[in-house]
Amino acid sequence: MNQIKKLFAVVLLAASTMSASAKELDYKPFPHMFVGLQGGVQTTWTNYDQLKLITPTASVYFGGWFTPVVGARLHVNGIWNKGGYDDQVPDFTYKYKYVTTNLDLMLNLVTLFGKKDFYPVNVYLIGGIGLNTAWDNDDAYAQKLAMPLAWDGTRLSHNARVGAMLEWVFAKHWGLNLEVSANSLNDRYNSKIGNKDDWSLTAQLGLAYKFGFKKGAKKEPAYTATTVAPVQETATVAAEPKYATRIDTTWYDDVTYKEVPSQEKMEKNIYFEIRESEVGTNANINAIADFVKNHKNCKVSVTGYADKGTGTPAINKNYSQQRADRVTKALVKAGVPAAIITTKALGDTVQPFAENDKNRVVITVATGDGTKKEKVVTKKFRTKEVRYRVD
Repeated sequence: MNQIKKLFAVVLLAASTMSASAKELDYKPFPHMFVGLQGGVQTTWTNYDQLKLITPTASVYFGGWFTPVVGARLHVNGIWNKGGYDDQVPDFTYKYKYVTTNLDLMLNLVTLFGKKDFYPVNVYLIGGIGLNTAWDNDDAYAQKLAMPLAWDGTRLSHNARVGAMLEWVFAKHWGLNLEVSANSLNDRYNSKIGNKDDWSLTAQLGLAYKFGFKKGAKKEPAYTATTVAPVQETATVAAEPKYATRIDTTWYDDVTYKEVPSQEKMEKNIYFEIRESEVGTNANINAIADFVKNHKNCKVSVTGYADKGTGTPAINKNYSQQRADRVTKALVKAGVPAAIITTKALGDTVQPFAENDKNRVVITVATGDGTKKEKVVTKKFRTKEVRYRVD
């Protein structure tokens, strides 16, 4: 954290020095619009050699800066991607295509913490949400036996982004930038399941064209003294001082919170020893029951599994059914309505975990409607009349 603070201080000092040496602007830098292009590399994080999964990527975006601190953009990124599979010999990689469309909020950290509205070098914090469309997954689908979760056709996923951009405004209408971002995607995006979102990392260089500036206020010409005929006076009278007033504006953030509906999920794993299916006192059962009590429109899925390393398919099917049924019975006893529970057993046909002993498990997933507090920041300003001497 100290290293990050030092880096930001250096960037802010450089921006202040460059701004002080630049000539005074003859236009208002905010608000304005911008459009830009970017190119670079990207990779999707997975259990494979990441250096072998790096692919080129390109972006186009359009947006605007509404104040010196707050901006927004529509960002479209794609198009090449690659995944890898190393759970068998030989391992292999597979290619597919994607396009991500995101609506991003941008915060200028330099003007937020600086004393001026304009600096030539800026650091932006970027966060946004959008949709990802992937297709042409034929390479992975051809390995369906090794990758049973490989998808075919087109796959639609959410995209949540957080990133940062360093931009150098080297001319009135032009800026050069470097952006690094991380994108959260659906778990099956790369044709594998990890029980957590997939992450795509991008690093791109870009060029932005800025337009829509307003003209700055015209400067009053400097007063030039003229020669007048001498006036004979018997005494010198001091002139009365002259004063004028101006209105100073101070911007600030007004923060409120509102409750918004949210779709929430809880997943609990209940493990068993070999040839066991009894469910005793279990904290995971109570956790699922509490989740159902505190949420609306709940649904609970109970799926039993057995490890492939012991027993036969028929025996394992029976054990997975017994385990799933007894977990369902324990949930009902804990207060979960039986009508919202779906129970199934997959035996050893699916192995959710790489470690054999972990596959003697019942995976319980509860979903329901809840609420969460969402921060609302409104940009407001206050004005103050200031009197100053002009002569």
